[in-house]
Amino acid sequence: MLKKLYPSIEPFASQWLDMGDGHEVYVEQVGNPNGVPVIFLHGGPGSSCKDHHRCFFNPEKYHVILMDQRGAGRSKPLGRLKNNTTHHLIADMERIRETLGIEQWLLFGGSWGATLALLYAQQYVQKTLGLVLRGTFLARSKDADWFLKDGASRLFPKAWLRFTQHISTNERKNVLAAYYNRLSIDDDEIRQETTREWDAWGGAVVLGDDFNADELNGDVSEKAIAQARIETHYAMNNYFIEANYILKNTVRLQELPCTIIHGKKDFMCPIESSFTLAQALPKAQFVVLPNATHLAHGDEMIDALVGAADDML
Repeated sequence: MLKKLYPSIEPFASQWLDMGDGHEVYVEQVGNPNGVPVIFLHGGPGSSCKDHHRCFFNPEKYHVILMDQRGAGRSKPLGRLKNNTTHHLIADMERIRETLGIEQWLLFGGSWGATLALLYAQQYVQKTLGLVLRGTFLARSKDADWFLKDGASRLFPKAWLRFTQHISTNERKNVLAAYYNRLSIDDDEIRQETTREWDAWGGAVVLGDDFNADELNGDVSEKAIAQARIETHYAMNNYFIEANYILKNTVRLQELPCTIIHGKKDFMCPIESSFTLAQALPKAQFVVLPNATHLAHGDEMIDALVGAADDML
């Protein structure tokens, strides 16, 4: 019988942590304050935690911590790029752990959240109980190129044509830079149009035939603009890590319990990334889901994620 999400649950505590450099990071806690600590790491970069993210964990046995990363979601100020790097996000995680008096915690993240989980665990292995990773993004140059140069464009040529027609012929030599520059212009109409096209391309890659670009018509929210700006900011800076850093440092993770889950129909972060990580972590459990996509949705994916969290107990 497939496992389902646990029932909806409200936070027993929420706060904004002032990081002292212009950022306040939103943190909430749900479940059992005396349970096994686990931090949920959202994707993006620049997305945010949603209410259903609380429900992957047994609320009687887990102490669940959720954070909106810098500039994202409910964190303040929205969309701020200054002092917003991968190093800052990892430092924020450690500050949260110390502030909440947690000795060790489980790391649970998908996509960019998996990237953060791996990087944090490599730096703070003694503070890490284990990892549950979904749709691993290793932040290599070829991972970014797949989405923004040559890769997904071959699978979704119509959506890629729309994506690139939004910018000039000359700008198409560097699509990422073109979108980053347009999102940096102090013109709300240009930012809205650019965000709409950025989201249309991402939606096509993630959802495939289920994506309906017409749903993006109308005003674009400030949160969506902030996410697009943060995503391009990180990509423009090679995610603020050295080339192939995660795979070069997997030796630090060899003894940690780790479950790696990947949908075979994930066209945003192709399964090669999780396969390669699993090869470098032979003790990890590698779960391939034949019908799952990049999203943490669908019966197959939910069953795997909830099951992995239950098994970690």
